[in-house]
Amino acid sequence: MTRDFFARPALRVARELVGKLLVRADDGLIARIVEAEAYAGDDPASHAYGRLTVRNAPLWGPPGHAYVYRSYGVHWCLNTSTDSDGVAGGCLLRAAEPLAGLTTMRARRNGVRDRDLLRGPGRLGQAFGLDGSWSGRDLCDGAPLGLADDGTRPPVEPGPRVGVGRASEWPWRFIIPCNPWVSPYKRSPRAIPED
Repeated sequence: MTRDFFARPALRVARELVGKLLVRADDGLIARIVEAEAYAGDDPASHAYGRLTVRNAPLWGPPGHAYVYRSYGVHWCLNTSTDSDGVAGGCLLRAAEPLAGLTTMRARRNGVRDRDLLRGPGRLGQAFGLDGSWSGRDLCDGAPLGLADDGTRPPVEPGPRVGVGRASEWPWRFIIPCNPWVSPYKRSPRAIPED
């Protein structure tokens, strides 16, 4: 996918990422993204909110790069940087439908049922063999990790984001409705009621 696709606001990119392919060429892995969330720089739930740090630097650009972070000290989660260079924004890839490389995904996920291979951002990161060393890598060159467009345009439905403590009701999560690979919605116990 081109850099121009990612050089737009996170909210627009997240919606349009649903249906695209996540490809890890060196392992023969392909999955269709069925769920993504947007995070803008002025979003209190964003890792880039408030300031640039060494950890969140990929979210500040250039667009089309990976931002991989560890959630709860356990799960590696994949995001794409969006917007223009110097403007913070990103999209969390929350869930995907496995299309190729299932043997590798199953081995990395310790034999869980196929429906749970990529159903959640930590599971997706584990099945794709991601860790912090992937953060900052260019996703537009596709080597070895990238995104592709095969022309599929599924219906997309917005909803509240999962597991965030602030701005939890913002409809910045995008899913393919009724898709079995979409992760279940869980409101964060830390969620702050909206005024």
